[in-house]
Amino acid sequence: MKYIICAAAGAVLTGLFATAHASDEKVEGWSGEGALSAGMTSGNTDTRDVGVTFDVDHVTGSWDYGIQGQVDYGEQDGEESRNRVFLGTNIDYELSERVFSFARGSYEVDQFTGFDSRSFVGAGLGYRFLGIEPVTWVVRGGPGVKVDEIKRTVTTDDLGGVVITPAETVTSVGFVGKSKFAWALNDKVTLSNNTDVLYAEESTQLSNGLALTAQINGSLSARFGFDTRYDTNPQEGYKSTDTATKIGVVYKFGPH
Repeated sequence: MKYIICAAAGAVLTGLFATAHASDEKVEGWSGEGALSAGMTSGNTDTRDVGVTFDVDHVTGSWDYGIQGQVDYGEQDGEESRNRVFLGTNIDYELSERVFSFARGSYEVDQFTGFDSRSFVGAGLGYRFLGIEPVTWVVRGGPGVKVDEIKRTVTTDDLGGVVITPAETVTSVGFVGKSKFAWALNDKVTLSNNTDVLYAEESTQLSNGLALTAQINGSLSARFGFDTRYDTNPQEGYKSTDTATKIGVVYKFGPH
């Protein structure tokens, strides 16, 4: 891991005074990235974390087909502390140079949220901010339907009696919002911030990923990231906020 850190730091320093630029032009074909992150600490607490993410798009004509995925797993002192799988897909249709419509679906399983699964299907409109190089910024939002599968819980009351809350499925009208921001500091280094909001009656999920990506060579880059996820109504026994600091390598392909 120390080699990843050195490579990223070197890319930042050597390219610091390079000319920054970004392109608003959409290019047809496949493009995307896959990332692998890992972390480990030892001493008073032994932790191990690993994560895999991918984000792939295929542009053809006015259509853009995208699929995203993320897997996070971690252990603390030999016990599982993180276990999450997320899969999302979108179909975008270009209405104008700046405006597009989209359909969106997502599915998430997180063993440390009090939910067996969460899924969403919806549609809406998006907007591309053009002419602000070296920044690229795309926002989207729209209504949909969210399904929360709440886990069965077993707790005790003040008198020591057992209280069983059965599993429940909650279906409600929801809303999805997303902001995808990237700032090309120079030809090799990019600062990005991706924010997602998924609103529903049972709970609202907010997630934010801040990352600094530095090109090592060709399609290979190093990435420093900090992820935050917040739940407005966590189930009993679970925390509302989850954070993760990530260091990893990224492989990009296609026009980027």
